[in-house]
Amino acid sequence: MSTAWERLSTADRMVLAVEKVRERLLKTTAALTAGGVRHAIAGGNAVAAHVARVEPAAVRNTQDVDVLLDRDDLSAAEAAMTAAGFEFRHAGGVSFFREPGGKFRDAVHLVFAGEKVRDEYVAAAPGLDEVDTRDAFPVVSLEALVRMKLTSFRDKDRTHLRDFIDVGLIDASWPGRFVADLGDRLQALLDDPDG
Repeated sequence: MSTAWERLSTADRMVLAVEKVRERLLKTTAALTAGGVRHAIAGGNAVAAHVARVEPAAVRNTQDVDVLLDRDDLSAAEAAMTAAGFEFRHAGGVSFFREPGGKFRDAVHLVFAGEKVRDEYVAAAPGLDEVDTRDAFPVVSLEALVRMKLTSFRDKDRTHLRDFIDVGLIDASWPGRFVADLGDRLQALLDDPDG
């Protein structure tokens, strides 16, 4: 006997996967707001929010939700998220919330404001003073998000930076906004986006 998921068309599965991330994001921001926890969406959803403002067709899907918050607010965040049906976990150096039965890849991953995600990173995560509040949920500001992407600089981060360049959110004036190592990374992408 097949499951309901197995009976869905591929197109329906694609839509449902995107919708589940959106629902998780909204559920997270609602829970944290209700719990009085200052936070901002980071990562791929923050990229999508900034890109959607100028070129909705360029928005990429992402599988998880990244949230920036102060470490001092972790207990309050845990209480708020637990009340919303999430479970707190810490594994592999990452703190996250997942829905019962959820996987790490589709969890709500925590980034702590003002702290380095990894010791070897050039820059720490932004503070909660670098937040854009124009939309229904707070998002890490564009400049702070670019700094985060330049700091981690994995393949997906470079892709997100290329998206910003492609839609005109980043231009030749941007490298000077960052410390030399990060500015050089951005300049290299501006000089050769495909490289």
